Amino acid sequence: MWGLGKKRSKVGQFIDKRGFTQEDLIRAAKISRSTASRICSDPDYSPTATTIKKVMIAIRQLDQNARVDDFFDM
Repeated sequence: MWGLGKKRSKVGQFIDKRGFTQEDLIRAAKISRSTASRICSDPDYSPTATTIKKVMIAIRQLDQNARVDDFFDM
């Protein structure tokens, strides 16, 4: 699903390019809708380490070589 011209974070851009939706991310990472929304749209959002781990597990289903620092400033 493509955004409506809204700014996207690195995670948001990644899932958009692969045809993965925020709903897919919510289910795969087992995170809340509001957390997924912030992770996908706010490049300055700093999720907890637990949330980053969950999101990276979901992302690695699409790209096994994905690294945390590709998406989050640590």
